[in-house]
Amino acid sequence: MLRSAREATEEADRRPLSAAADRLGDALPNVGSAGDADSVRGYEGDAARVYFNVFPHLLRQNRAEFTPNGRTRRPPLDRMNALLSFLYGLLRHDCAAALQAAGLDPSVGFLHVDRPGRPGLALDLMEEFRPLIADRVALALVNRQQVTADGFTIRDGGGVEMTDATRRTVIAEYQKRKRDEVTHPTLEQKCPVGRLWFLQARILARVLRGDLPVYVPCILKN
Repeated sequence: MLRSAREATEEADRRPLSAAADRLGDALPNVGSAGDADSVRGYEGDAARVYFNVFPHLLRQNRAEFTPNGRTRRPPLDRMNALLSFLYGLLRHDCAAALQAAGLDPSVGFLHVDRPGRPGLALDLMEEFRPLIADRVALALVNRQQVTADGFTIRDGGGVEMTDATRRTVIAEYQKRKRDEVTHPTLEQKCPVGRLWFLQARILARVLRGDLPVYVPCILKN
């Protein structure tokens, strides 16, 4: 949001993005002092509402067609939510594979409640990377007009899904983003984006074994 606010050409976009970023920043101390996981989940839910309320201001093209109506899933009820849900599914799969490679069980989460068939720890890990890869890919695809409104269909009941051609475009852009090179903020080494969750899974495993005192999330500088 801060990056988009800096790059915004219209004050009508810059102001709400900056204000929302400030609200999230103000909430961080509350998260750090939360007494239990339920309190953390409450702050996270509030933050998600703030984020998705200003999500339309991140769009530069086709706002009428891709402005989300909040966050909807199972099924997604608009094009942007269909796009995000698909990308989150790809990211969740990658995070689960990274955890397994580090010797961890993807189903045993910290913040996501354990449920049969639900990869709670993979959902925990992917939270760090939603904006970094999934949201950024979704916005880039729309802003560059690589996906358009006619690449989606509406099912009976109002659910929205992508066409096969759009799905292929999304996968290709996701894989391309994974090849981008960044510097890991803690390890201070260059690596492709698609390597980050493997590194974080290894860091988490070391914390659980007692080799490291605390888990440090991967937060890249903008």
